[in-house]
Amino acid sequence: MVRGIEKRDIFFDDKDRSQFLERLSHLLVESGTDCLAWVLMSNHFHLLLRPTKSKLSTTMRRLLTGYAVVFNLRHKRTGHLFQNRYKSILCDEDSYLLELVAYIHLNPYRGQLVKTVAELEHYKWSGHRGIMGYEALAGHTVDEVLAFFGSDSRTAQAKYLQFVEERANLGRRDELVGGGLKRYLLLSGSTEHQAWDDRVLGSGEFVEQLCVGSKPNIRKSLLDNSSRWMI
Repeated sequence: MVRGIEKRDIFFDDKDRSQFLERLSHLLVESGTDCLAWVLMSNHFHLLLRPTKSKLSTTMRRLLTGYAVVFNLRHKRTGHLFQNRYKSILCDEDSYLLELVAYIHLNPYRGQLVKTVAELEHYKWSGHRGIMGYEALAGHTVDEVLAFFGSDSRTAQAKYLQFVEERANLGRRDELVGGGLKRYLLLSGSTEHQAWDDRVLGSGEFVEQLCVGSKPNIRKSLLDNSSRWMI
């Protein structure tokens, strides 16, 4: 997730959004980075990414630096555009992939930019449209998402939409953000003890697989170079 400095808007109009998506799409294809979900809001955006050839940090640096330069020139401004470094969470795809796809694509609904889940397919600045059969962003691996719901595209789209609608009723998902496992256990009143890390979204076992026996610098390397899903 990337947010504007002091929560200011990072997209003033549709031209800004289009220029950002053009840059994002180019980098996804060039770097061999898979995108499973994406959404642009007014002052932040979310991406669910899987790096396969290039480091995520390199791709994100090129995306943010390039967009900030163009944005500042176009709007005759100076200074930082984004609030600190982007926030990244390492995700266990087996447990959380589809939950995150739905959570990200529901942002316009939670933010009241659309009134109903059905209207999400008319929100131009989200990967939800591509999954529902509209033109998809190059680099957005729509077919991979739909494959979880069936081999026939129309049936898969219907099941995907049902999946999203069911999760729309859950509101904010505190277990799907940083430190999610710890927060979820506290909220649920569970007395279960598991390993956790603020930068990891997954089970205690998944955290241990990444980090057991690793020194801090190795641990950082694991998080930066893992081929698991990133948000």
